[in-house]
This record gives sequence, structure tokens and C-alpha cells, in this order.
Amino acid sequence: MSRTLRLDAVLIQAVIAGALSFAHLHDLAAAAGQDGWKAWAYPVSVDLLLVAAWRRMRTDEENRDAWLWFAIALIASLGANIATAGLLDLNNVPPWLRILVAGWPALAFLGGTLLAHSPAPAIETEPTDLLHVEPTPDVIVERAPEPAPELPPAEPDPQSAAPAPAPAPIPPSVLVPPALLDHAQKIADAHQAQTGAPIDTATLRSRLGIPPALADAIAIQLT
Repeated sequence: MSRTLRLDAVLIQAVIAGALSFAHLHDLAAAAGQDGWKAWAYPVSVDLLLVAAWRRMRTDEENRDAWLWFAIALIASLGANIATAGLLDLNNVPPWLRILVAGWPALAFLGGTLLAHSPAPAIETEPTDLLHVEPTPDVIVERAPEPAPELPPAEPDPQSAAPAPAPAPIPPSVLVPPALLDHAQKIADAHQAQTGAPIDTATLRSRLGIPPALADAIAIQLT
């Protein structure tokens, strides 16, 4: 019950203060030459800009534009209240005040537009995946048995092995240039390092691009 009475008293006080400020703004606008409905529109624009800036400040406290327009609307409201308190002759309003009153609609329109179209602050949400983490079950990994190493093939009996054919003699008409022989030696060494076996005549001939007879001669000299 006490809370209801307190809230009603606050609302009544706000209504009275708003009505007085509304009337002061109207009187000042009328004294500055804004008669008729225009004098009533001035307090509405001031109060709406004040409320819009306050709502933007509530949602985004770090918004400097909202604080700026709130201060401008507050100064306009306080200035009208002070000016109509007997400090200003409303029958003889100075020209600079007429200029301020005439330029207020454009300023209020700019402030309301900027406040209405300013981007809303991004709301950071806590990731739900990190809040509810279910324990992962233990996974047992079974390794497949490693295959037994293959034994190298048995070496043939040297007595029963067939004798290797004797290399063909070098034809006397084939001459191997020393530079070509050195190049062939490098190719043979690289082939043996990669494969583990000496290079054969067909591979040597294809690598060098030479006739069979010359390849045979070079292969004999490389052995």
C-alpha cells in the first residue's frame, strides 16, 4: 500500500513539473513570435528530444551523441524556465533569442533523426555450448597386430647358380668421349643411389638418348 502511494506521488510530481515546463516553453515561443499552434509545438519537440536521448542513454551508456542531445534539450528546457521567471522581458524579446527559437525545429529534427537511426549496441550472449559440457566417454583404441616382417629371399647356392654371361667386348669402332662418359657415370651413380641397383643398358640409353652400340660401350666401361 505504501509503495503504491509513493509511486502515485512521484507520478503526480512529474506531471506537475512537466506541465510547468511545457507552459514556460510555450510562453517563450509565443513571445519570440511563434504564435498559434507553433507555440504549442515547441515544448513538445523539446520534451520528445529529451525523452529520446534519455532512452538511448539507458540502452547505451557510452553513446556520446545521446549525452550531447540530452544536454541540448535540457539546456533548452532550463533556459525557457529561467527566461520566463521574470529575468527576461517577454514583451521585448532580443533578436538573438528569436533566432534561437526559430532555429530550434531544425536542430531538434537533426537530433531526433540521429538518435532514431543510431545503431543499437550489440548484446553479448554467453555461448550455451560452453555452459553445459557433457563428459566425453572413455574411448578404448585397439591396435591391429602388426604384420610379421617378411624374410628376404634365400640367396641361391653359388655352386648351383648359373654363371653370369661374360660382357660383350667393346667394339673397336665405338669411341666414347670422356665428357659423355663422366655424364653417364653421374647418371649411373644417381640411379644406384635411388634404386639400390646398378643401371641397366636400356635405362642408360634412354637417359642419354644415344644409339644402342654407344650405350653398350658406356655400360661396359662403367662396370
